[in-house]
Amino acid sequence: MKWLFLFALSSVLHPPVSVRDIDGVPREPLKVEKGHAEALFFVTNDCPVSNYYSHEIRRICEDYATRGVGCALVYTDPTMTDEQARRYSQDYGHGAYPKIVDRTHALVKATSAAINPTAVVVRSDESIAYRGRIDNSFAAIGKQRRVVTEHDLRDALDAVIAGKPVVKPEAPPIGCYIQ
Repeated sequence: MKWLFLFALSSVLHPPVSVRDIDGVPREPLKVEKGHAEALFFVTNDCPVSNYYSHEIRRICEDYATRGVGCALVYTDPTMTDEQARRYSQDYGHGAYPKIVDRTHALVKATSAAINPTAVVVRSDESIAYRGRIDNSFAAIGKQRRVVTEHDLRDALDAVIAGKPVVKPEAPPIGCYIQ
């Protein structure tokens, strides 16, 4: 019983992370309003898999915006300038959600993201509900599936919104290592 209690505590994110987005707005993406969730998308501009998912990320953020899910794009290259991030996000069709350059990797460390792209869903109790791939579009690096049959992130978001446990809280992402 003691072990279960310690495990539950370990899923809560600590300490709080405060960052500024590329427009200079202060953000605390790991603090989520009660009854809501936050989807963080860890990406980098030089990873073909991250680039492939840009339109699906936008679709997910648009589809879930009215259902209490916020989104933020987290660029993992600490050398990227705000202007480069702004240009990249425009070139790849990202939406109006916040874009953050994680210059100190504070968000990377807090969420244990290791691959671009990784999606992380944070609940209002500051625990991670899901961490992993967006879907199963890729079987391996350079091996794209013809048909997507698993929508891991959407399934996780649906469960969190419904107040149910996420059946598959982790799904290994395929992409480029976060340096």
